[in-house]
Formats: sequence, C-alpha cells, structure tokens
Amino acid sequence: MNKTIFEITKMDCPSEENLIRMKLDGIPSIANLDFDIPNRKLTVFHSGETDQIEKSVIELNLGGKKISTEQTDQTEFNENANQKKLLWSVLAINFAFFIIEMTTGIISKSMGLVADSLDMLADSFVYGISLFAVGGTVIKKKRIAKLAGYFQITLAIIGFVEVLRRFFGDEKLPNFSTMIIVSIFALIANGICLYILQKSKSKEEAHMKASMIFTSNDVIINLGVITAGLLVNWLSSSKPDLIIGTIVFVLVIQGAFRILKLSK
Repeated sequence: MNKTIFEITKMDCPSEENLIRMKLDGIPSIANLDFDIPNRKLTVFHSGETDQIEKSVIELNLGGKKISTEQTDQTEFNENANQKKLLWSVLAINFAFFIIEMTTGIISKSMGLVADSLDMLADSFVYGISLFAVGGTVIKKKRIAKLAGYFQITLAIIGFVEVLRRFFGDEKLPNFSTMIIVSIFALIANGICLYILQKSKSKEEAHMKASMIFTSNDVIINLGVITAGLLVNWLSSSKPDLIIGTIVFVLVIQGAFRILKLSK
C-alpha cells in the first residue's frame, strides 16, 4: 500500500471535499481518502502508481499538487457508518436555507440574499449528487453532475441580468434589516453544517472546528451580505447589495464549472 499526500490550496469547505471524492470515485487503486480541510491536505491510500490520481486531482483546478508518496503498512481504515445520514442532514439544511434566502431575498429586494441562496443550492447539488447516485455507476454520477452544473449556471446568469436591470433602473432600497437577520441565521446554519461534517472525521479539537468554519467561503459570503446590509442602511444606496450579489454570482458560476468538470 502507498500513501500519497496532496496539497489542495482551494479546498476550504466540505463542498470541495465532496467534489474531490466524486472525481476520484471509480479509480480502483484507491483504498481510502483522508481529508484535512483546515490544513488543505489530502492523503490518498492506494496501490500502484499515482499518475491517474494526480491527474484527476489537478483537473479540478483546486490548486492541487502532490507533496509526497511513500509506502505504508496501513491496510485497515475506519469508515464512518453514519456518513450518509450526515450528508442528508447538511443537504437538508442547505436546501432549506436556499428556499428561505430565495424567498426573503425576493420579498426584501436583496440580490445579496438571492445570490447567497444560489450558493446554498450549489452546496445542496454537491451533496445530492453523491447521495442520489450512491450505488450507481460513474456514468450516472456524471450525468447528474452535468445537469446540476448547467442548471446552476442558468440561475446565475438570470441573477446577473437582474443585477444589471436594478443597477441601471430606478430600484427601491432593499430591506437592510431582513438582509442582516437572514444572513446571520444562514451563518449559523453553515456553522452547524461544518460542525456536523467535522464530527464525522473524529476530529474533536475545538481549534480544528473553528479553523474549518472561519476559512469557509460560505461564511465569508454570509459576512459579506451582512456588511452589504449595513452599508445599504448607512449610504441609503442599493449599490452595496448589488455588488455583493455580483461577487456571489461569480462564485456560484465558478462552483458550477467545478461540478461540470465531474461530468467529463
């Protein structure tokens, strides 16, 4: 058995971890994957050469590079029997907040909340692809990934068009208090998701959990929407909301292209 360590600089939340798992699924030489998200490290236990594994990791464009390969006597790995249940939990939380943020975003006229809801939907897609294709073929997973990726891009483009319409039109100010309150709850929800997933890895140290939570893109986005809400109130302008919405839509499209890479 060989142990190969990869550094993956853009792996900063469980969504990227799941993308990597799906990408490497189907490579018969892999015995186990061990993720260290706070330190951006992936350890692959495998037989044979690393060429196919390294190529798959690099193709995701997450800043992956091989650090080392060495032989190991380890042949038994502790698989978490509750992994599927945990994935269902985070899928439910993400999808629920997609609906909440989309609804409140439309009502409060906040593009920041609408964009953040699509980011939640993107995470739901990633977890859903794994769950709904469990036991299925690699081809089935790739088909689902393609549909999810294109659907996500379509929604983001519609969002961009709406941002432009509001930017050049005479649009009322978004409800800043709704932006802030809903984003705070979304921030808490993301923290819960990260905590749930972290528990599955038997890493109970508080600093590891904190590192995982506060380096997450989802948390940064939530804080961005909260800041935009404060600026909307302070400046009496809708521009901060439109700016954060645009930034998040770009992130959503980047995530969609990562999902589409799984379909190749």
